[in-house]
Amino acid sequence: MSKITKNLAADFPASIVVFFVALPLCLGIALASGAPLLSGLIAGIVGGIIVGSLSGSNLGVSGPAAGLAAIVAVAITQLGSFEVFLVAVVLAGVIQIIFGVLRFGIIGYFFPNSVILGMLTGIGIIIILKQIPHLFGYDKEPMGADEFIEPSGENTLSVISHLLSSITPGALIIGIIGIVIIVFWDNILAKKAKIFKLIQGPIVAVVVGTIIKLLFDGNPDLAIKSSHLVSIPVSSNMEEIMGLLSFPDFSAITNPQVITVAFTLALIASLETLLSVEATDKLDPNKNVTPPNRELFAQGAGNIVSGFIGGLPITQVIVRSSANIQSNAKSKMSTIIHGCLLLLAVLVLPKILNHVPLAVLAAVLILVGYKLAKPSLFKKMWNLGWTQFVPFITTIVVIVLKDLLWGIVCGLFIGIIVILVKSYQNSLFLHREESQEGNKTKMTFAEEVTFLNKGAIAKQLNDLEPNSTLELDIRKSQYIDNDVIQILDDFVIQARNKNITVHLLSERGDEINPENYAEFIKKKKIKRYSYFAKGD
Repeated sequence: MSKITKNLAADFPASIVVFFVALPLCLGIALASGAPLLSGLIAGIVGGIIVGSLSGSNLGVSGPAAGLAAIVAVAITQLGSFEVFLVAVVLAGVIQIIFGVLRFGIIGYFFPNSVILGMLTGIGIIIILKQIPHLFGYDKEPMGADEFIEPSGENTLSVISHLLSSITPGALIIGIIGIVIIVFWDNILAKKAKIFKLIQGPIVAVVVGTIIKLLFDGNPDLAIKSSHLVSIPVSSNMEEIMGLLSFPDFSAITNPQVITVAFTLALIASLETLLSVEATDKLDPNKNVTPPNRELFAQGAGNIVSGFIGGLPITQVIVRSSANIQSNAKSKMSTIIHGCLLLLAVLVLPKILNHVPLAVLAAVLILVGYKLAKPSLFKKMWNLGWTQFVPFITTIVVIVLKDLLWGIVCGLFIGIIVILVKSYQNSLFLHREESQEGNKTKMTFAEEVTFLNKGAIAKQLNDLEPNSTLELDIRKSQYIDNDVIQILDDFVIQARNKNITVHLLSERGDEINPENYAEFIKKKKIKRYSYFAKGD
């Protein structure tokens, strides 16, 4: 009980931050998808409560995804009505459950770490570029859009070029104040007293921004119009809310176009989810491992429920997940509570929340984006060499100039080329040998170990029993891919928690204690073994 209470003290403030991040994104993605606004909120509610409860992810957050907006918009037009589209959403959920049963979740392991980091960084840059106009009070495009070419026909950069002639003074003042509050709160106040760490800076920024907006209402020069505020559908009673819901038209279930759309949604939503799971686990300070097949099952169940009550398709989404992690959430209760807050917003608080300026929410998102795309990450990837930097930067550029899916595909393509080059230079195999003697496991790495092997390595390491010993033989290894190093980096933390003793077998045949790893690396002068060095 004490652990639950302790987690709740961190999870509840984090859930409020995620709620304020999710609220405009749910509405904006619905608008960008050409769907009813309420459908985005329904997807957010289901993603928080249903998927959050079923998922094995501690910190992942699910909801409507910007990457599906264009596909959803085309599908609704193609199928003729939103009600028919909802049938495809339900079927997509069924297909995702089948994917989980067939254990397709392992696909996520075959994406290089450089592509995953490129995805995170690209999304961070996109968030910053897309939210700058909203910070200035230029709200022509929905907040949830992430494509370079926007619905109006303009692109991300051309919209920014209009800002100086389209400033809303009140919104800009509130946005800048919001950024200052969050930076000051997180970097100074939160380090001075525990109370400032429990009350998240973004929450304070939103409250202060809303109060300032109300004060500006009496000033014609600073007053903020409703088009620059959150816009939740308002209903006076439950009957009106039920009247806003859409339900699937199952008479179209045999329509081949519906089945095609369902498979398309299931494949893309599953891919986005698995990549987000990988990215979220990397951001997780405790390096928890999310079961991918269970995640597909949870997402499938969520899409079935969402489709039945008029919601958009759901995936795990990295922006809300990273906001959750940055807000120091400890368990999945943060995700579930954020879903409950979205439900409360629809049922009870729409009139109050409709006073929240989009500019202050843009301030929150811009700082989330910055933490995903820190300049230091570019330097780190550059120092890792061309095999890591080229797929990384390719993924970023294509995500920014095209969209998320194209960026991932192009990054993966470059990653495969890198592997083919390395495979040409070195033989490739992975050999595992287990011994029952003294509960000891021996793992022998090949001459070359690449990201293609990380699924098998991760499974081997995750299956190790507590209080056991791992002997890692790298005497034959000439090249160990950075993705595998990352898995071993994460495993060092897991090993301490599970009381697993790790020994490294060097080329001399002796075992090296963890305290001597750094010295060993220095003598060997092979940077790729840096995962054994503490603090590296």
